[in-house]
Amino acid sequence: MSGDAPETTRPWWRDAVVYQIYVRSFADGDGDGIGDLAGIRRRLGHVAALGADAVWLTPCYPSPQYDHGYDVADYCDIEPTYGDLAGFDALVAEAHALGLRVLMDVVPNHCSVEHPWFRAAVAAGRGSPERARFYFRDGRGPNGDEPPNNWQAIFGGPAWTRVDEPDGSPGQWYLHVFTPWQPDFDWSNPDVLAFFADVLTFWFDRGVDGFRVDAVTVVGKPAGLPDCPPERRPRCYEHVPSGFDVWKDWRRIVDDYERAHPGRSLTTVGEAYAGRRPDLLARYAAPDAFHQTFSFDLLLSPWEAGSLRRAIDES
Repeated sequence: MSGDAPETTRPWWRDAVVYQIYVRSFADGDGDGIGDLAGIRRRLGHVAALGADAVWLTPCYPSPQYDHGYDVADYCDIEPTYGDLAGFDALVAEAHALGLRVLMDVVPNHCSVEHPWFRAAVAAGRGSPERARFYFRDGRGPNGDEPPNNWQAIFGGPAWTRVDEPDGSPGQWYLHVFTPWQPDFDWSNPDVLAFFADVLTFWFDRGVDGFRVDAVTVVGKPAGLPDCPPERRPRCYEHVPSGFDVWKDWRRIVDDYERAHPGRSLTTVGEAYAGRRPDLLARYAAPDAFHQTFSFDLLLSPWEAGSLRRAIDES
């Protein structure tokens, strides 16, 4: 599903075939048994020969790999196991020479517990500017021993983990709607928006043609972080209005970059699962949001003509 300019200015991505490359397992270029950028470069010609128009690289940033690279420790570098920035630049240049665009994966909802910002937040203590970039809250119950609310994580278990304060005492809790190794950013904090504006620009400057944006439906949380009512558990924190404000900001960043760099045509693809709600999906694929979104209804339809047709027609 997509939303953008009139058909008279039809951009490349509207008709593009994008080949997903899972970096860690696609091709090993140095013989250590792990996929890497060098391995990808050697096989870009094969991908181009298939008729693909672009490649999408799964996260290849430095990461402890607790969630296949979706726990990012540094958004502006390359995981050493995969290569380095020079190797990435060579990959982009080679892809472009073959007529392939390059999309990266970006993870805005959360980072790794090893990200410098989160380490600084834990070390800084209650009420610090460092903690304000995440969702740190006091616990409930005697001595704050219970999580701040009843939210459950998408991957199971409570969505909160408690930290020890700098003095070693049991302290606040931080929110993670996926795993305890992936603390959520608080997108109401201006530091977070400014940081990701720099991240997007960093990679655009290196020639990247767009981003697949991870877990967009959980960016932005309900004000006050209230308990989920029984009828909306376990995930009442999806599709919050403040999240759409984030994507408006991102679209302005991307559009401004294109205007400042004539000849560049960029795209963003939101991983937005809307649960058979094409009206909701359309809010993500809009002129002031993402250029495209995944069509999960089609993906999840049974392999039967009527079901596939309904998924297409509804979208």
